Amino acid sequence: MMDSIQISGIRSYGYTGYLPEEQVLGQWFEVDVTLWLDLRPAGNSDAIADTIDYRHTITTVENIIKTQKFALLERLAAEIADTLLQQPLVEKVRVQLTKPVPPIPDFSGKIKIDITR
Repeated sequence: MMDSIQISGIRSYGYTGYLPEEQVLGQWFEVDVTLWLDLRPAGNSDAIADTIDYRHTITTVENIIKTQKFALLERLAAEIADTLLQQPLVEKVRVQLTKPVPPIPDFSGKIKIDITR
């Protein structure tokens, strides 16, 4: 069984969307991530070098949302996952990307993309 770190509720304003106005006006996105790695070394050493710095992960996700423009949520979620997988120690990642207020007439729900790499 692999250990994991879960970070939920990362919110950032970005410009991903299929409609042209979404890439101009922007909107809020919410992200939950799960990072799988062996936490035994950090559990024994109490050293941040033996684990993931949560602050770096949060900042990375926020920066991708703020600076990247894609037509599809799927592409944004994949970019976040691929980037987080490049961190040392991370063996697997799950990204749950939510668009809380999609511009769809007569729809008041949310859209969520959930990928594991």
